[in-house]
Amino acid sequence: MQGVEARTHARRALTELRARILSGELPGGTRLLEVPLAEMLQISRTPVREAMSRLAEEGLLERMASGGFAVRSFSFADVTDAIELRGVLEGTAARLAAERGASAAELEELARVVGALDACFDGAEIDFETYSELNADFHARLAAMSGSRLVEAEVARATRLPFASPSAFLPDKADITAFRRSLHIAQQQHRLILEAIGNREGTRAEFLAREHARIARRNLDYILSEDRSLIARVPGLAFVVD
Repeated sequence: MQGVEARTHARRALTELRARILSGELPGGTRLLEVPLAEMLQISRTPVREAMSRLAEEGLLERMASGGFAVRSFSFADVTDAIELRGVLEGTAARLAAERGASAAELEELARVVGALDACFDGAEIDFETYSELNADFHARLAAMSGSRLVEAEVARATRLPFASPSAFLPDKADITAFRRSLHIAQQQHRLILEAIGNREGTRAEFLAREHARIARRNLDYILSEDRSLIARVPGLAFVVD
């Protein structure tokens, strides 16, 4: 019973701290101390300590030389670099999948995901929640198809930051025309990446995957140049500083 309660407290500490960071409530540079956080969450220090270690692994916190943790600071240049890095890594994964030859089962499963993504566009309204889940599945499978545990791990690391994830700029229920249009382009790229891997066209698969990641870059550029009010509506951008 105590083990279940401890896991519950650990999950709650992780969820609440992550939410406070992503909302900007805990801005970059804020030093996090175990005792005040434990008192705020009304739990013991152990789950708080575990949560902070996990958030450091996710890239949201950094360990301080003097001990403890602080919220990391990010600039919009960091966001751009993170998206670019994801594109390079996913491009490498796609090229390796094509050159090494993905199995028939892997291609079939990826095709199933692409087909399910297509179905998200069938109605009058896009099923954003389902699209987000399937999109994450597509990118996870793409990384795994590289046949390299190292590449797969690095892709996972690069996508861990919320503003660099494949669904970072998903428009949710908001009527953001530019973002909705980009979803259709992204889905076409999903189909082309699958086709290139199936045809064992490594260079083409790499180019398509890298271009696919740049959709997020274009959406970020749109926010910064056309409508900065959208910053608060994109996961993770609230704690990014100019």
